[in-house]
Amino acid sequence: MTPGLVSTVIPVFNRAGMLVEAVDSVLGQTWPQLEIVIVDDGSTDDTVRVAQALCDQHPGRILLVRQRNAGPGVARQAGFEACSGEFVQFLDSDDLLLPRKFELQVGGLRADPEAGISYGPTYTSGNGVRDAEPAQCTGTPLRTLFPAMLQEPLWPTLTPLYRRSVLEAVGPWPAKRQLEDWEFDAQAGALGVKLHYCDEFLAEVRDHGEGRICQLWMTDVGAMRDRVDAYAQVLRHAQSAGVPRESAEMQKFARSLFWMARNAGSYGLPDEARRLFELARGVALRPGWDYTVFRAATRVLGWQRSSRLAEVLVRP
Repeated sequence: MTPGLVSTVIPVFNRAGMLVEAVDSVLGQTWPQLEIVIVDDGSTDDTVRVAQALCDQHPGRILLVRQRNAGPGVARQAGFEACSGEFVQFLDSDDLLLPRKFELQVGGLRADPEAGISYGPTYTSGNGVRDAEPAQCTGTPLRTLFPAMLQEPLWPTLTPLYRRSVLEAVGPWPAKRQLEDWEFDAQAGALGVKLHYCDEFLAEVRDHGEGRICQLWMTDVGAMRDRVDAYAQVLRHAQSAGVPRESAEMQKFARSLFWMARNAGSYGLPDEARRLFELARGVALRPGWDYTVFRAATRVLGWQRSSRLAEVLVRP
């Protein structure tokens, strides 16, 4: 580990042009101690050539790691294992960091030695126009990940800055292509990692119209299975963190599990649907009539037809 160094891990797949912009947003940081690890996740276009050119332009500052296509979680883990910073940033090649991100977050973590992750407001933008409201929960000060992250992922992947020591304690990134970042942060939540909140916009997630890997579940059955398992793992980590079953957050998550079970059933994944349904029923303090009716319907109509009918009749 190199004290004071911020390592940025950028997984990339067929994003040559955007990769340059993402790298420039790191090189433009006001914090001087930087390194960048680009992880090519089996690109089939000229991304590798562009990445190598960036390495040649910034020798000793940018490193290229190549792997067979395995998804963002595996790529981030490979990049982490190749970096040496005291602090670690994960940045998708689609997105951008604002210039003072590292300065503000390193300063915040140094001033708050109990905190292991720093986060703060993050823009979302479409067609170059920024939304004034912070993304997800990035505008809300929190001290712990749970129970709030049971509602949704707290932030986009580029928002937090991690201490290296926290990442080593959390363990490897899930080898998933969907919701791997939510599950990863749930692993940190189970450890009780404390958060530092920085009350200034730090980064920008861009909706560029070319599709993002987070949308893969709509067409890929393996990605849908990843989503199902991520919900189950987030529940497991929440329980490990001691989130009370009777809490409002856990009860709302039971409804989310029920909703996701119906999604899986509608997709044609009966085993996955049954798994989430049973988890939802086990968490819910007072399962409503809809649980009973839905379960009875699956015995007559099957999981797929029952789930598609429930999409019309029942809301999460």
